[in-house]
Amino acid sequence: MLVLVENAPGTESEIGTPSSTLEDYLGRVAAGDQQAFASLYDLMASRVLGLIRKVLIDHAQSEEVAQEVFLEIWQNATRFEVGRGAAASWIMTIAHRRAIDRVRASQAGRDRDVKIGIRDFPTAFDEVAESAEISIEHERVSRAMANLTEIQRQAVSLAYYGGYSQSEVADILSVPLGTVKTRLRDGMIRLRDELGVAS
Repeated sequence: MLVLVENAPGTESEIGTPSSTLEDYLGRVAAGDQQAFASLYDLMASRVLGLIRKVLIDHAQSEEVAQEVFLEIWQNATRFEVGRGAAASWIMTIAHRRAIDRVRASQAGRDRDVKIGIRDFPTAFDEVAESAEISIEHERVSRAMANLTEIQRQAVSLAYYGGYSQSEVADILSVPLGTVKTRLRDGMIRLRDELGVAS
């Protein structure tokens, strides 16, 4: 079982580590090197836990999800491709995806409980219409997001769905702030065009 320990502010794992070091560790982890995994964990645990806590708030759930993230890294390190991005971005994307999955699972559980609790009550017509309208709009946005490039989709998802500032997005994706601003601007323009929204 993994035990997460948060580093004090200002330590190297919180500030960031050189991508080449993380990429080297990931390569060794892919080959089954447990010591490399331990080193990778030491370098990234605080950042991973910090990102997850921003999404989940609850510390205990955040630790559980962080353990799932590192298990996924151990099991899937062979899927990391050096030429497709930085190791830190790959790891943080897994962490963000896992945190969002936990939020969705929790919401689905609450929704299921509510449906069971109120299933005997008649549903008002207006609520049905509103629910249908929201569902249609959600599908439109999902289709529009699918037409963005991968880098635009990552930036838009982190900024607008994850609630991160442009600087935080730049840190998570390990790219310059100017690049994030360009990706967001281009992504939002494309989304607007896809959804037929007037500027």
